[in-house]
Amino acid sequence: MTQIFDEHERVVPVTLIEAGPCYVTQKKEKETDGYLAVQLGFEEIPDKRLNKPLAGHLKKAGVPMLKHLREFRVKDHSDLELGQVISADIFEVGDFVDVVGTSKGKGFAGVVKRHHFAGGPKTHGQSDRHRAPGSIGAGTTPGRVFKGMRMAGRMGGQRVTVSNLEVVIVDKDRNLIAVKGAIPGAKNGLVEVKEARKTKKRAS
Repeated sequence: MTQIFDEHERVVPVTLIEAGPCYVTQKKEKETDGYLAVQLGFEEIPDKRLNKPLAGHLKKAGVPMLKHLREFRVKDHSDLELGQVISADIFEVGDFVDVVGTSKGKGFAGVVKRHHFAGGPKTHGQSDRHRAPGSIGAGTTPGRVFKGMRMAGRMGGQRVTVSNLEVVIVDKDRNLIAVKGAIPGAKNGLVEVKEARKTKKRAS
């Protein structure tokens, strides 16, 4: 993350994303696969880093050896060809995108940190319930703890989507885009940038 100044000289927090070059490695067809989708590959690596089935799949598409492959559902991919390069120039300043990534893993965490519980009372004679979860269910009825009860456990390391981030910079030469706000995951993590599903009106 970094920050920029907009035309009104206000500080805007942004995240820089390397948005390419990505290669079209496969096209899924409705007749053969039952749905329309495009598989994209990112980050070139040496041939010896891939197994033979994956290397053969990429050679068939006529693209370099790529580390990451991801599939995106589309309504129409007639304008795309196998081996085509997709770079940051598909974005424009003012676009809204959804960014999908894996959140930072934080290890085992209690309910206060993990679920924002308030904890127990700090006074009235209690001594060890500051950050405890309290009751997790009734007794005879239902006589068990319901599935999905919010409790202590492993936190983070999950697929997270942040919606409606505005694209504020597009650097076509370096394949960089800057989106307003934060995105999931640590530095140098892999993310998917998609067109926003729930459109948001531009702020005036």
